[in-house]
Amino acid sequence: MSNIFCSDYTRKVEEDIIGSATDYQTYVLVECPQPWLKDAFSSRWVPNNLQMLVEEVYKAKLPIRFLLIANDLTHKADHTTLLIYQKQEGLSHGYLKHEFKLTHIEQVAGVVKQWLWGKRPESNIETNITRDILVCTHGSYDKCCARYGNSFYFYANATIANSQLENVRIWQSTHIGGHRFAPTAIDLPEGRYYGLLDQDSFLSILTRTGDIQSLRKVYRGWGILPPVIQVLERDLMLSHGWSWFNYRVAAKILEQSLDNNTMLGELIFEQGSSSVYTYRAKLIKDIDRTINVKSSCSTNQTTTIVKYAVADIWLVTENVLTLSK
Repeated sequence: MSNIFCSDYTRKVEEDIIGSATDYQTYVLVECPQPWLKDAFSSRWVPNNLQMLVEEVYKAKLPIRFLLIANDLTHKADHTTLLIYQKQEGLSHGYLKHEFKLTHIEQVAGVVKQWLWGKRPESNIETNITRDILVCTHGSYDKCCARYGNSFYFYANATIANSQLENVRIWQSTHIGGHRFAPTAIDLPEGRYYGLLDQDSFLSILTRTGDIQSLRKVYRGWGILPPVIQVLERDLMLSHGWSWFNYRVAAKILEQSLDNNTMLGELIFEQGSSSVYTYRAKLIKDIDRTINVKSSCSTNQTTTIVKYAVADIWLVTENVLTLSK
């Protein structure tokens, strides 16, 4: 089995990839030329002060994800782009972007420290970019991301250019998790995760057109939600259609059994500015879809991945807000 690419194995066993998006409070994306080592922040172009900051944050177990990013212009750029995406509280569409254009990569650690201390650095800039899509091409971490991620990134660049989407940027990125779903991507500022992508499904995601049911195979979930609730959110998305992407959402797990086989989840969404709906759902361990998979190319072992299904769903409240004059 060691010769099989883990992404090929995932396709072979037809794993349902929903519920695999990761929930972080903050993404810190640092533009940095390649090549990237397996331990990304030990790579050649990463300065010591940034390495030390990343280690400190991880040791403190803060819900912050540091990633290196690059595009076709990174090697020639006379500046370093730093992106900080901060999760919105309450009903939200995802994350708020803060972008910095720095003269040197050595300045990144200082700006991020200011941010963590609650100060707002002055180098924050405004751009016309409304969307950053990260494609994992971190081949030194897992060979699937080299094999599938690199070619996908190349064609996705062309797809964006051909669609004349000037407000969308695409980046190569270090490991974002779930390499067995390669090619895998995060769509920011929403924070939605996708995997097993091809150019047709990518074009639908970019333009929010086509048959939304095609997302069933490539949607890993919305990273602002707990993994089990991501299963419920997908069901609602597929029933509401593309308009679902305009709604603001909040969700939580209300109850769970001691063995985690049964959970009660709640999802609230705001449709437009006048209607708020609250759904509750019973989520149960799905024995038929719980699966043993090879979680990376570097292991011969299989891991049991528990899957959940929506057993029952009901509308709790429907509030139509009327604005008084």
